[in-house]
Amino acid sequence: MKIAVTGSIATDHLMHFPGRFADQLIADQLHKVSLSFLVDELVVRRGGIAANIAYGMAQLGLNPVLLGAVGPDFADYRSWLERHGVDCEHVHTSQTAHTARFVCTTDDDLNQIASFYAGAMAEAREIEIAPVAERLGGLDLVLVSANDPAAMLRHSAECRQRGFAFAADPSQQLARMSGEDALALIEGATYLLTNDYEKSLLESKTGLTEEQVRQQVQIQVTTLGKDGVQITGRDIEPVHVPVVRDVEADDPTGVGDGFRAGFFAALSWNLPLERAAQVGSLVAAHVLETVGTQEYEIKGDGFLKRMADSYGDAAADEVRAHLPA
Repeated sequence: MKIAVTGSIATDHLMHFPGRFADQLIADQLHKVSLSFLVDELVVRRGGIAANIAYGMAQLGLNPVLLGAVGPDFADYRSWLERHGVDCEHVHTSQTAHTARFVCTTDDDLNQIASFYAGAMAEAREIEIAPVAERLGGLDLVLVSANDPAAMLRHSAECRQRGFAFAADPSQQLARMSGEDALALIEGATYLLTNDYEKSLLESKTGLTEEQVRQQVQIQVTTLGKDGVQITGRDIEPVHVPVVRDVEADDPTGVGDGFRAGFFAALSWNLPLERAAQVGSLVAAHVLETVGTQEYEIKGDGFLKRMADSYGDAAADEVRAHLPA
């Protein structure tokens, strides 16, 4: 299955301040704050929604095409992704802006002071999907994930125009979109992916009922946190899949990206929706149990054992033939 993943590509710069921000703030001087915090830890992690999803797909043996905009500082990150099976040939490199960057300092009370620099991500609207399809001899699916909002709208419009099946995954960018833009993003999508809060927000912004939203797409996938995932759609019976058993949560960042990676990988193996949601949930569990969104590894025997423990031997048997050696 030929899959293109569009969306954000970023690095996270995470620091720790060994103290309390509150102790450094003077109540009657907040109108002219000028502070510098000496931190004792810096961790730089690879991130961005599209890059996280593509990494997860590659862990499952796919060779997804990553589409996003980066800066000239992307070289090391590119090498990492390519070593792990992600096709980066069509990543756009800005000549003027750095790769998107999240810079965050956390204190001992877990309060945070953070900045997000969009940088090159703003140029994602210049990316065209057609050259990818021409190079690969077609595309089976385009995943339109959170990105520069104008890029998201361009990509979904191009998919409709050229007849590419696509998945609309607005994620956190839904908060920035008008109801008109949100409707333009999802119209005609083969898949719509949201969490339960985003589902309600989408209905509120567009003024559509749950059923009316469903008429805009073929299959609606709603993640429910600890309550699993619900799948509904036209002419299909609703599917509910519980979360994986015995998960030891460590870091929730990127869990939804892991689910999407597993879900679409399993669909590329021609597995049914229920099985795809189970694979997605198990990849999400790997992310949840790991610090960092691209630091986990999927190892066949362990993956299959957990699949059997959570979803039964039949599920593990169906997945077994598709995992990379």
